[in-house]
Amino acid sequence: MPSVKQFQVTFDCAEPERLARFWCEVLGYVIPPPPRDFATWDDFTRSLPPERQDAGFVCGDPTGVGPRLFFQRVPEGKVVKNRVHLCVRVGTGLVGAERLATLEAECTRLIALGAVRERLLEADDDNESCIVMQDIEGNEFCID
Repeated sequence: MPSVKQFQVTFDCAEPERLARFWCEVLGYVIPPPPRDFATWDDFTRSLPPERQDAGFVCGDPTGVGPRLFFQRVPEGKVVKNRVHLCVRVGTGLVGAERLATLEAECTRLIALGAVRERLLEADDDNESCIVMQDIEGNEFCID
């Protein structure tokens, strides 16, 4: 049986392009070029039937290493805790005060982008510190 080489993470959301651009800023991702024969994404969007306009948006890792992120508009809002969430790894290899300072600096940067800080989970015998946050549509994620 062949192994999976690539995958994408899909977000249900209210505003796909806005959420995609937020995650581009968080992760250093980029919006790919528009489809062939279109000068801009706006041109492409205007070519779609009204019910499909602004229904989805995508971004990806410019190095091609990380997964593609796809954002699809859904009619319902978020009502419960995510069953899956992203962990943004900014403190890998760091411990103690140095790790906490790195997490706090990233938290401050993300709050300026519209994220919300929920809480700090402090280090214990099994885990290093991390900060639980929400993106601009209320989806939980961690910086660790």
